[in-house]
Amino acid sequence: QVQLVESGGGLVQVGGSLRLSCAASGSIESLYNMGWYRQAPGKQRELVAIISRRGTTNYADSVKGRFTISRDNAKNTVYLQMNSLKPEDTAVYYCYLGGVVAPRNYWGQGTQVTVSS
Repeated sequence: QVQLVESGGGLVQVGGSLRLSCAASGSIESLYNMGWYRQAPGKQRELVAIISRRGTTNYADSVKGRFTISRDNAKNTVYLQMNSLKPEDTAVYYCYLGGVVAPRNYWGQGTQVTVSS
């Protein structure tokens, strides 16, 4: 019902920057949260950042001060600006959309981010 299309992943050197984008389409309720999770090999999927429709944000401690999440409600798009990247940021990053009125969750296909040392 809802499709999430991610873009912006790639290979970057330590200290570099990347900007991830995720565009949602389909039957999206007006009140929803969007965010980013990541999963490194051999590790559990973890929350990176999440943002409400009104702009309230939460970040994992490991990315505070380096990553910035934002959204464009008119475009149903969420962004993740990643600066000062570290090798430990290497993971597959997944876009997330969660309904508030209806408890429905959607995931993107994932985009690979690799930070070389």
